[in-house]
Amino acid sequence: MDRERFLARVVGVWRRLRRIERRELTEFRRWAENTSNLIHLSILLFVPLLIGGVTIISNALIELSFLLFPPLASGTYTLFADPEGRYASPVKFVVGLTVGALAGWGALELSQLVYGPPTGTFGVLPAAAALSILLTGGATWALQVEEPAAFSTALLVLVTDRATPQSYVLSVAVFGTLVAAVFYVWREQFYEKRARYLYSTVSAADRVLVPMRGPEWAAARTALFASRLAAAHEAGKVVLFGLVDGSDEDAAAVTTRLERVAADLQASGLTCEVVVGEGDDTTATLSAVRDTGCDLVVTPYEANDGALTEYVRGVFGGPYDAVAFRPVSRDSAWERVLVMVARPGDSAHAMIDFAERLVGDGGTLSVCTCIGTEVERRPAETRLANLVETVDRPVETRVARSDVTSYLDANAETYDLVVIGSSGDRSAASRFVSPPTFERITEIETDVAVVDRGNP
Repeated sequence: MDRERFLARVVGVWRRLRRIERRELTEFRRWAENTSNLIHLSILLFVPLLIGGVTIISNALIELSFLLFPPLASGTYTLFADPEGRYASPVKFVVGLTVGALAGWGALELSQLVYGPPTGTFGVLPAAAALSILLTGGATWALQVEEPAAFSTALLVLVTDRATPQSYVLSVAVFGTLVAAVFYVWREQFYEKRARYLYSTVSAADRVLVPMRGPEWAAARTALFASRLAAAHEAGKVVLFGLVDGSDEDAAAVTTRLERVAADLQASGLTCEVVVGEGDDTTATLSAVRDTGCDLVVTPYEANDGALTEYVRGVFGGPYDAVAFRPVSRDSAWERVLVMVARPGDSAHAMIDFAERLVGDGGTLSVCTCIGTEVERRPAETRLANLVETVDRPVETRVARSDVTSYLDANAETYDLVVIGSSGDRSAASRFVSPPTFERITEIETDVAVVDRGNP
């Protein structure tokens, strides 16, 4: 008996550790979904490894100069820090570094020809230093290979210690090519495809459970909305869920209602199932999600005095991704969709992914963020660019100097749907001081989808 209790305890501890591990991995993945975090993590990993590798080779080859490392380190950081930026071309990186080293070598030879060998503590002719910068600036400009680190190689070639200028130029070209090759592979095979590896909504959220609550027309519109999300993937499935009070009559009436809606959805070729349950609304819904193998809940939006009902809060507080959909019109087309983004991260990617599914090939997808001062505009534009560059379609981005409520009051009616976040990643104190956006836009005459990421 003691042995059985011991084994049961070990199994229980193991399962808790596995849950903690899965939760930590989920949190890490969501943290890495922020492009800024991913870039900084890549810098911390690749820059030290690359420089360490070059150091190993340098120690093995006595003719290589340690002065090779500063421009390589700064240039590598420039590449990885802004993978889509002005200086993120592997070719320009290598050519720019090499041209800088060649310009410095040329300046060294010319200055020694005119002024003779250098004297002084550092042994560098001022004319050589000035000429190397002049030649580097002119050459990189003319060749359109501007590279900040090129000016470092131009100056450092003047003070090469163990290596000759020729070997320094050659080592800059060789090891610059090595760094550029690693960056190119990282960018093309990982960074550009990060949606496939990191953004769970791209491959998930194709099995959708819809609690059929509220007015029949609103529930049917919610089911149609969910079907559009699920239909984006070949394995898409919608499960219509109804709650009963335990009586046979109520179960029959619910089932009839759900099957009527299911028949309409199946006519479009989508797999649709009907499930009924009983008990506490929130508990029964979350149990149904687990039992049916769904990974997304799309529920009708419910509010009392502007605040979410206990049921919707319970669904948002569950372990599954959820969307609260508030239909206004009976139009089934969502061809113009506006996504309001407050900050980068997994919630923003989820909202954009859902919006992309809805608009189809001929629709218009817009992503907007609001700022308070003009100083915030440039960073905001960069954040939006990072968010939408993984989307395989044209996306309009907007940075509005306005508060969210005013912006939506003025612009929401030009769209078929507005997608916003649930503010689930904000603290309770923050939500108390500034209520979530969806609680402040109850008057706009546009469909609204409130997206919440689950808490596994």
